[in-house]
Amino acid sequence: MQDGAQGRRILRLYHFYRLIIGLALVLLISSNLDEQLLDVVHIGLFRTGSWAYLILNIFIAVLVQKPKHLAQLFSLALVDVIFLSGLFYAAGGTPSGIGNLLVVAVAIANILLRGRIGLLIAAVAAMALIYLTFYLSLSRPVAVAQYVQAGALGALCFAGALFIQGITRRLQLSETLAEQRAADVANLEELNEQIIQRMRTGILVLDTQHRVLLANQGATQLLGRGELSGKIIDPHCPELLKRLQQWLHNPSMRPDSLQAQVDGPVLQPSFISLQRGEQQHTLVFLDDISQIAQQAQQLKLASLGRLTAGIAHEIRNPLGAISHAAQLLQESEDLQGPDQRLAQIIQDHSKRMNLVIENVLQLSRRRQAEPQLLDLKYWLHRFASEFRSSAPSDRQIHLETRGGSLQTRMDPHQLTQVLTNLVQNGLRYSAQQHRLGQVWLQLFRDEKSDLPVLEVLDDGPGVSAEQEQHIFEPFFTTENKGTGLGLYISRELCQSNQARLDYKPREGGGSCFRITFAHPRKLS
Repeated sequence: MQDGAQGRRILRLYHFYRLIIGLALVLLISSNLDEQLLDVVHIGLFRTGSWAYLILNIFIAVLVQKPKHLAQLFSLALVDVIFLSGLFYAAGGTPSGIGNLLVVAVAIANILLRGRIGLLIAAVAAMALIYLTFYLSLSRPVAVAQYVQAGALGALCFAGALFIQGITRRLQLSETLAEQRAADVANLEELNEQIIQRMRTGILVLDTQHRVLLANQGATQLLGRGELSGKIIDPHCPELLKRLQQWLHNPSMRPDSLQAQVDGPVLQPSFISLQRGEQQHTLVFLDDISQIAQQAQQLKLASLGRLTAGIAHEIRNPLGAISHAAQLLQESEDLQGPDQRLAQIIQDHSKRMNLVIENVLQLSRRRQAEPQLLDLKYWLHRFASEFRSSAPSDRQIHLETRGGSLQTRMDPHQLTQVLTNLVQNGLRYSAQQHRLGQVWLQLFRDEKSDLPVLEVLDDGPGVSAEQEQHIFEPFFTTENKGTGLGLYISRELCQSNQARLDYKPREGGGSCFRITFAHPRKLS
């Protein structure tokens, strides 16, 4: 039995065909053309059967719309063959042409019914043709000549049934293959869509008006925007538009990298022209090169660390001699004031060079983190107490903790190094603006991530917007005596403990360095 919408369409056509045949027969008898065109043996039976055939088919067409069982279709085909056989007998046998309608009815029935059931309908029709022809020959000797035609019609019933079943079977196989191919294509499209959406590389498709036709999840995350599909990209990312204009002007030149948001990653855009018929689109790829740049920087620092470790002895010996000689010069009674100042400059810069060597050596020899379960409240109170005991009187540290128990897993020695650097920086910059240098430590649990957070705040001058994106870069410093490695080392130590160090401008002035700790169960 044909399934689904295709089977229902064939059934509707079958209903329509029987109604047309029934209506034609009724018009034939209503105009008395049956007496002229047909050699009707039983005129009354033929006319009654024609009306009954039409009325029955109307009821069947209304009631049988979606048959649920095979028996309903079999009964429908059987009733149709029986009625047409009766009309065949009443119309006088094969000369009436009703037998041809039987062949057509059997063929249509075999579209809906397959295998032995369809052949059973053909057998009923063939037997009816031959038996009724034999029955007619008993009352009308002229019907003896109709046996050949009746046998031919019976053979046509079987031939039509077999032919239609073969064609239907082939069509079904083709339809099944087409559905399978369509399902495979749909699955591939869904798979490709999932792959595109989950790619770390951002993908955008822009039209000539810079309207976003497609934006995967990676693109929205890298650009720091929400839903972009259907929007003009110009106000959302003007830097990307500039790179696109550069590429359109000179496609052979590699576009410059960009940063879509202040704290966002550094992106490397690339563009490909897409021609879809008469429409010109642009495919945009956005790659996060922050990690690559960071790895390159680490390799460079590692090489620098190995180089420094190799020549540290040769540098430190003459550096120590220079520093010692400057110290001896300062102790000389014959040295005048300007010369004393020059000797002090030599000693200060010797100390700075030695500090740079120590920091670079620390990078090259940095040991692996050994995380421990820390109660941050207890640990922070102890750190603040120890720091206050050794701090000058014009330096103050304030501590505020909120919430219940706050725990994390982190190397306590590395956390001490990070926090000491941040507190000393904050006190130094605070003292530049005020008589009393102050730093505030605030420990709490972040409501969104449910992770412990420690903020180190000061009331100093803060960091300008131009310098903000460079403060964690190695050797970047705003002071003549600084090495530019303190914040870089602090961030590296946090990352090795799966924590995160960020800078945020403080409301009302000053700086805020935020450490977001890892969950205590995320480290082993």
